[in-house]
Amino acid sequence: MDFEKTRFNMVEQQIRPWDVLDAAVLDLLFHVKREDFVADNQRQLAFVDTELPLPNGGKMLQPKMEARLAQDAAIKPTDKILEIGTGNGYLTALLAKLGKQVVSVEIDPAQKERAAASLKKAGIDNVTLVEGDGVLGLPAQAPYDVIVVAGSLPVVPQQLKDQLAVGGRLILVVGDLPVMSCMLIERLSDATFRETALFETCIGRLRNYQAVEPVRFSF
Repeated sequence: MDFEKTRFNMVEQQIRPWDVLDAAVLDLLFHVKREDFVADNQRQLAFVDTELPLPNGGKMLQPKMEARLAQDAAIKPTDKILEIGTGNGYLTALLAKLGKQVVSVEIDPAQKERAAASLKKAGIDNVTLVEGDGVLGLPAQAPYDVIVVAGSLPVVPQQLKDQLAVGGRLILVVGDLPVMSCMLIERLSDATFRETALFETCIGRLRNYQAVEPVRFSF
């Protein structure tokens, strides 16, 4: 398999048409090798427009989704980033290349170790992996310039908004099937936030999402 040709086709046929046009992000997709972050038997599937299963029952996001999250968070080289849900570490790697520092929280210890090995192989050393339940963030190390949630939640948790620095951005997918929305939340001041719906999509739930499940009424 010609990985470089397949990578080029992924970018041109999947990612650009999904409004990923930021040159820095597009360049990263050629330099951070996606096939090195998946299991050996998935390497030829690493560029397919689908979610790939992880050993712990979770899923790796589609390439276009990872690229959109990285782009729409508008990461600056000085940014401190919190990622919730490390998964296999590929999105973590993109965030680390764009920002100054990434703190990534993974609830599954075995998955955390697999991601750590892949990040080390890729030569990425500005990531701190934390084992734990990140559904409500990691307040001990707040504030963050950017928070990226790599799984959907039913609502936007206030706890995550509170961990943003002024001028910071939170990007996550919220809602219920069959329609969810990718939301960008910007902290404009200590008490003021701006919420923007970017696009509609559907991705799997973050583990322990019940911690932020709203009260639902039945009639």
